[in-house]
Amino acid sequence: MSVINWLENNMLSCPYKQYLGVDCFGCGMQRSLIELLKGNFVTSFYLYPALLPMIILFLFLIAHLIFKFKNGGTWLKYQFIFVVSIVVINFIVKLSFIG
Repeated sequence: MSVINWLENNMLSCPYKQYLGVDCFGCGMQRSLIELLKGNFVTSFYLYPALLPMIILFLFLIAHLIFKFKNGGTWLKYQFIFVVSIVVINFIVKLSFIG
C-alpha cells in the first residue's frame, strides 16, 4: 500500500464543516496535498491555491533557521502575508460562489 493510498483512505474530516456546514480556511488542503503528491499540479492548485506557496514558506523558514539569511526575517514576513492573503481570498471566493 503506497503512502498516497494511505493518505486518501485516512483523511481527517473538518469539524467546522461538519457542524456548521461551511468550509473553513483550510478545507481542501488535504485533497490538494494528495493531488500534488500524484503530480496533478493544476488540480492541486484548484483545490487549495495556497498549498504550494505555504510549502515554499515552510522550506524557506527551515533554510533560514539553519543558514541565518541576512534578510530572511523580512522575506519570511512578506511570504507569510502573501500566503495569508491567498488563504483569505480563497475563503471569500468559496463562500461567494460555492456556499
